[in-house]
Amino acid sequence: MKAIGIIAEYNPFHNGHLKHLKEIKKLEKDSLIILVLNGYFLQRGEISLLTKEDKTKIALDNGIDLVVELPFIYGTQSADIFALNAIKILDSLNTDEIIFGSESNNIELLDKIASIELYDEDYQILLKKYLNNGDNYPTALAKALNIKEDFNHPNDLLGISYIKAIKMINSRIIPKSIKRTNDYHDIESNEEIVSASNIREKIKNKKDIRKYLPTSVIPFLKTPKSYFELLKYKILTDKDLSIYLTVDEGIENRLKKAILESDSLEELIEKVKTKRYTYNKINRMFIHILIGLTKEDNFKTELSYIKVLGFNDKGQKYLNKVKKDSKIPITVNRESLIYEYEMKASLIYDLLTKNTADFEIKNKPIKK
Repeated sequence: MKAIGIIAEYNPFHNGHLKHLKEIKKLEKDSLIILVLNGYFLQRGEISLLTKEDKTKIALDNGIDLVVELPFIYGTQSADIFALNAIKILDSLNTDEIIFGSESNNIELLDKIASIELYDEDYQILLKKYLNNGDNYPTALAKALNIKEDFNHPNDLLGISYIKAIKMINSRIIPKSIKRTNDYHDIESNEEIVSASNIREKIKNKKDIRKYLPTSVIPFLKTPKSYFELLKYKILTDKDLSIYLTVDEGIENRLKKAILESDSLEELIEKVKTKRYTYNKINRMFIHILIGLTKEDNFKTELSYIKVLGFNDKGQKYLNKVKKDSKIPITVNRESLIYEYEMKASLIYDLLTKNTADFEIKNKPIKK
């Protein structure tokens, strides 16, 4: 029996995710599916529309056998750090393959780019040059590689990060892809399968979303409050914002000035956005300031445990089989920085959604 890994945020879980799982079951019959799940605050600095507990329940109800956590510290960082730690978790759980959505669906090309990014020094120099000239990452990537392919596709870029991570830790995991049929950047399409960003935009505009996700997911959806006032207090009262992760290049001075002239999160983003500080990077920075994630703590932190969020019978048997040989302990370390920041994230999420933090405190996996 193969162990198939997937990495997801489910913000929210929708028809495209369901199709992905069905495709995996077609490709790899009788396999076991392990999900590495991002929780309350996400890779692009967004707030999850579903709690970690509800996402786990939905995953188990839709055919996933074992759900484990991607800690907050890693889940709210750049694609490479996000991917590296998710792959480390899957590798420790003896995963055979990772199957991810891809716009190009060209594993050979993604593998080639991953190798160049890791091992070609000339590429690194060119990439830095184009980034310093103000190009965004996908454009700089294409120029540095001297290719015509359009790489402004988040799943392909994330796929490259997964493959780099596999190479970096010398994992035996085999990367595979499934063709993605919708565009992350398309926020207007009304097809049955649309991106999560499209659904979030529709929710924001109070449009009917029942067509785009399983009916069972609807009751679980949250409407998080804006964290602008909490962030404003933090920026105004904190003497040194530069200690926080992602606060670099003197942007703390722009923040101190801009916060006095802003009445909303969107307005603040517009005032501090630059070519180097993209929308996603600013959102991640805000979350790091809000939760208080410092550069020092991030530097000191290692992936010291794997937290199990849920399983079915099949997943529980597999876990019992592999846990004694896991490179990373499968026991929550309540003394670790990872746990400390996970609790902080859950309590802030609780303030924004009126959701209980009991799931974190009890630390009890969901059994289906």
